[in-house]
Amino acid sequence: PKPYWYLIIKCGDVEFDQKPDSLFFNDGQRRIDFVLVYEDESKNETRKRTMRKKQMVRCFSVSVLDEKLIFVKVHAPWEVLCTYAEVMHIKLPLKLNDLKTQDSAFNWFSRFFQVDENIIKPEQEFFTAPFEKAHLSDFYTENRDIFFNPATRSRIVHFILSCVEYAVRDNVKKFGINKLLDSGIYKAAFPLHDSRFNHKSEDPNCPNERYLLYKEWAHPRNIYKLQPLDLIRKYYGEKIGIYFAWLGFYTHMLIIAAVVGLACFLYGYLTKDNCTWSQEVCDPNIGGNIIMCPQCDQICAYWNLTITCESSKKLCIFDSFGTLVFAVFMGIWVTLFLEFWKRRQAELEYEWDTVEFLEQEEHVRPEYEARCTHKVINEITQQEEHMPYTACGKCVRMAFCTSAVLFWILLIVASVIGIIVYRLSVFLVFSTTLTRYSNGTEAIQKYLTPQAATSVTASIISFIIIMILNIIYEKVAIVITDFELPRTQTDYENSLTMKMFLFQFVNYYSSCFYIAFFKGKFVGFPGDPVYWLGKYRNEECDPGGCLLELTTQLTIIMGGKAIWNNIQEVLLPWVKNLIGRCRSAARAEKATPRWEQDYHLQPVGKLGLFYEYLEMVIQFGFVTLFVASFPLAPLLALVNNLLEIRVDAWKITTQFRRRVPQKAQDIGAWQPIMQGIAMLAVVTNAMIIAFTSDMIPRLVYYWSFSVPPYGEHSSYTMKGYINSTLSVFNTLDFKIKSKPDPQFWFGNQTTCRYRDFRYPPGHQHQYEHNIFYWHVIAAKLAFIIVMEHVIYCVKFIFSYAIPDVSQKTKSKIKREKYLTQTLLHENHLKVVEKNVGKLTDRFLKGVDRPFRPKFE
Repeated sequence: PKPYWYLIIKCGDVEFDQKPDSLFFNDGQRRIDFVLVYEDESKNETRKRTMRKKQMVRCFSVSVLDEKLIFVKVHAPWEVLCTYAEVMHIKLPLKLNDLKTQDSAFNWFSRFFQVDENIIKPEQEFFTAPFEKAHLSDFYTENRDIFFNPATRSRIVHFILSCVEYAVRDNVKKFGINKLLDSGIYKAAFPLHDSRFNHKSEDPNCPNERYLLYKEWAHPRNIYKLQPLDLIRKYYGEKIGIYFAWLGFYTHMLIIAAVVGLACFLYGYLTKDNCTWSQEVCDPNIGGNIIMCPQCDQICAYWNLTITCESSKKLCIFDSFGTLVFAVFMGIWVTLFLEFWKRRQAELEYEWDTVEFLEQEEHVRPEYEARCTHKVINEITQQEEHMPYTACGKCVRMAFCTSAVLFWILLIVASVIGIIVYRLSVFLVFSTTLTRYSNGTEAIQKYLTPQAATSVTASIISFIIIMILNIIYEKVAIVITDFELPRTQTDYENSLTMKMFLFQFVNYYSSCFYIAFFKGKFVGFPGDPVYWLGKYRNEECDPGGCLLELTTQLTIIMGGKAIWNNIQEVLLPWVKNLIGRCRSAARAEKATPRWEQDYHLQPVGKLGLFYEYLEMVIQFGFVTLFVASFPLAPLLALVNNLLEIRVDAWKITTQFRRRVPQKAQDIGAWQPIMQGIAMLAVVTNAMIIAFTSDMIPRLVYYWSFSVPPYGEHSSYTMKGYINSTLSVFNTLDFKIKSKPDPQFWFGNQTTCRYRDFRYPPGHQHQYEHNIFYWHVIAAKLAFIIVMEHVIYCVKFIFSYAIPDVSQKTKSKIKREKYLTQTLLHENHLKVVEKNVGKLTDRFLKGVDRPFRPKFE
């Protein structure tokens, strides 16, 4: 309402009182709840503003460092706060929490990691209820100065500023501070930090919460401590608080996954010397006598199996029995994480007063409002409304946006195809330069095979392309969403979330899916190879499979992404603020007020925490989707997240203006996205073990083909596995197109070996798949079905057994509802009934007296 807008804007100070830490007007009584910044047109002739804006602003303070800047300080009186607290359904303290809490048995251990309560004192727990001005006396209002905390005050003021109407053009109302900011009339609008982050305020009335957050939360020395979530929520609001609560909970759960993953890695590392099939590869009497067929046409040489000795040892670390155990464990872990997070989220909903939170009717975005030029009739109200486009125009926009998204996804697929072509072409170069004859003794052969060199260089190039496309598409996605013109900010963020996640899912994971499920699967055999695009011969995996290459790809992308994001998040805002400080260094001796210090910090982006959530959810996908190939992924994610929490805390506490506090009941659309990733992770890990790992063929050989009737050993063993799983090819059967140059041949050998399960030359079904192949296929399919069903059953059991809301939280919610009903409604009914009874008695007595003599 306009009267309240006038009330909060009309009073203020013109001059700065030389108290740089003060959060109050010069009278020391009225708190500055919000600050608006604009440029004085008389000092900058290139800027023009409307007379409407001139009439609206009644008070201002001129900048100390730049006389063109004008700061409007906004204060909300008690009556305004009470009125809008009721309008916004803000829950405020009703009564001290009288429920007894039982200390956990692990409190003695957790105290070491908790923030010192002498520094950050615990908040008092209250039962709360939506504020009602008529029942003010029933609320806990012993001290009016702290009844509305600074975060609540600034949220109320921002709500008023977002609703106020400032113009009517073509019968379309213009309102909201966001529109004024977008149009350049105002340069900034923000609440104040309560102090400097590295020094306590000299003002005795300042709580110094920003200073406490920096010292006990954002400082690197507290990396091992738990986060002061209540203070974060109190200072920044529930939306920021729920993000850090989720990130902290995710990081704590990663500790369990990291420990199990590290144990599986150590198991593989300690048992790699006992890996029989790797010993056979490295044995000069076995692997040394096996000549492998060329992996490309004409220019590739025959090669000796022993050059893959080192890679086979590394593969034994990751492709062990521990891989299977860890994949099953992670399928259960992700379920426990999501279910326990629901419980934790329910606790925070109660503690932070977002249970039954009534979201306000969201106002339309200024960009949407500005385009409302078409008139339509609302079918329900039968009243005329303004829309930005007709029904046909909306269809055209949706078709264009969908086509643009598909085009960019196809562009990513094209980049993946480009990487594949690079792999195929550069493999030819590495094959001719790195490989030698079978009796070669160069050290480089031991560590850098053509496959390894191709894998590492392709992974690095893939990471670079991913980051470049990521930067470009962030801008493209915003342009597409802006053109789509969503009505509200929530619609805007949801639309952008789906576009960005879909794009990054394809961008980050497509190369991993290619290596895991396509590379080396459709190669044919030396006499009849399969060609990519009709020109390039398909890639083959090492004799041990493509699992090691997938591990390399994940390591480079996960590690590179984490390093790049942390540098970007720390370096860019720090450099921008440093440049700003250098520009004003000449006038640094002047004392600057709190509002001017905050203005020179970095502005908060419109999308807020969108990119923070997106980064973590992409990491969550790496940790769950491909963890069967890389058990150290949770450990890398844990280390990254420990740094991420402190980096994000340092960033928002020291480098950015204070965010407008916002309510949030949960993490929003990211929860169903993570649930979808968790369901997909079970399938991908089962398929990685079945089709990318060499575990199933080894198990089939051990239990079926190492003993009669297929094998020659008297007991189950892995001896002879390499010889049994490498098929024989007659060199005379090469086609002219793929026949290697005679200079690459040596000795009297007439056959070479290749990785497949086919009958040898001379057999009546030569080069057709043998019985071993069909046993392996059946075992792989059976394994996938069994593993999926077992994990899904366990997931559903855990989901059913773990309630979303704990019994303790349910009791608190019921107690709060009971008190709300009793204090705010039933007590008032009793008072009303009592007053009505007294009035009735008085009325009856007054009526009875005049008539009594007549009756007598």
